[in-house]
Amino acid sequence: MNARTETPTAPPPDARRARIAVSTLFFVNGFTYTNAVPWLPVIKDDLGLGNAELGLAIAAMPFGAILTGMLAGPLIHRFGSGPTAVATSLLSLGALPFIALAQNWWMLAATLFVMGSADAWTDSAQNSHGLRVQRRYRRSIINTFHAVWSMAAVAGGLLGATMAGSGVPILWHLGGVTAILVAVNLSIGRMLLPGPENSEREDGTGGRNGGRTRVPPRAILLLAALGILLMMAGGIEDSAASWGAVYMSTELGAPLFLAAMPFVACQTMMTVGRLFGDRLTDRFGAVAVGHGGGLLAAGGMALALALPHPAAAIVGFGVLGLGVSTLFPLTLTAAGNVPGVRTGDGVTVVGWLGRAGFLAFPPAVGFLADSAGLGSALWVIAAGGAAAFLLAPALRTRS
Repeated sequence: MNARTETPTAPPPDARRARIAVSTLFFVNGFTYTNAVPWLPVIKDDLGLGNAELGLAIAAMPFGAILTGMLAGPLIHRFGSGPTAVATSLLSLGALPFIALAQNWWMLAATLFVMGSADAWTDSAQNSHGLRVQRRYRRSIINTFHAVWSMAAVAGGLLGATMAGSGVPILWHLGGVTAILVAVNLSIGRMLLPGPENSEREDGTGGRNGGRTRVPPRAILLLAALGILLMMAGGIEDSAASWGAVYMSTELGAPLFLAAMPFVACQTMMTVGRLFGDRLTDRFGAVAVGHGGGLLAAGGMALALALPHPAAAIVGFGVLGLGVSTLFPLTLTAAGNVPGVRTGDGVTVVGWLGRAGFLAFPPAVGFLADSAGLGSALWVIAAGGAAAFLLAPALRTRS
C-alpha cells in the first residue's frame, strides 16, 4: 500500500461501517478506566490504603497486561479480531463497577488485574481489526483510531472528575458508564468485518488460521526491532505523565497549576499529531514520519532540559507529544504486516514489548534521578527519541 503512487478509490461500504465500529471500540477502550482515575483518592481513603498500597494495587493493571497479554494472539486466531475485541472489551467493562464495590486491597487489585489483562487483549484485537479495515481502504487510517482513543481518555477523565466533584456516588457513576458502554459495544458487533482474519493480506499470510505458522528468522529480527521501537515510544509517551509535573515543581519551582501543563501539552499535541498522521504517512511514507517523530521527541525533551524555564518545559513536552504521536500506530501497523507472521501474532508480540516500555522507563528514570538529579535523568527520554529515529527503517512496508 503506497498512496503516493496509487490513485485513491472510495472504500467499500462494509469497510466504512467497520471503520466506524473500530473507532467506537477505541473510544470505549479509552473511556473506560479513565472514568475511575479521578476517584482513586476517594477509593484510597474509603479503603484506608497508604500510598504504597494504592500504588501496588494500580500496578496490578500493567502486571496483568504483561502476564497474560500474549494470549491475545491465540484468541484472535481462534475467534477473529472483531469478536475478540468486543468480548474482551465487555470483560473490561464488566470489571469496572467492581472498582466501586471493592471492600479491601485484594478486591481492588484483583479487579485492576482483570482490567489490565482484558485491556491488553482488546488493544491487540482492535488494532488487528483496524489493520484489516486499513487494508480495504488502501491508505493509512490507523492514526485516527488512536486519536479517537486519546480524545476518549481525556473525556473519560473529565467526566470522572465532574462526577467525583459533584458528589455522585461512585457506584452510580461507574455502573451507569458500564451500562451505556456495554450497549454501545453490543450494537457495533455486526458492523465489523467478517471472513478469515488475514484475508486482506497480499503477502501470502492468509487463510483462516493465518497460513504459515513457521516464522522466518528475518521476521523474528524485524519483530524484535519493532518491539524495541515500541518500547522507546512507550517510555517517551509515559514521560509527561510520570515526570512532567515532578520536573516542573522540583527542578523549576513552578506552581501546581503550571506543573500540570507538560502533561496537558503532550496529550494535546499527541491528539493533533494523530489527527494528521495518516495524511503525513500517505504523503511521505511511514519511515520518513518515524524519522521525524523520533527527532521531534528527542528535540522536544532536549529543549525542556536545556532551557530550565517553565515555558520551555511546556513547549518541549508539547513537541515531544507531537513527535511520539504516530510512533505507536505506525509500529503496530508494521508489526501486523510482517511477512510470514499472522497479523494478530505480530501486533500482540510487539504490543507486549511496548507495554514493557511503560513499565521499564519510569523506574529507570527514578533510579537515575536519585543519583544524578531528575534534570540529568530525563536525558534518557531524549536518548529514546534518538533510538526511535535510528529504528524508523523497521517501519518500511515489506512484502
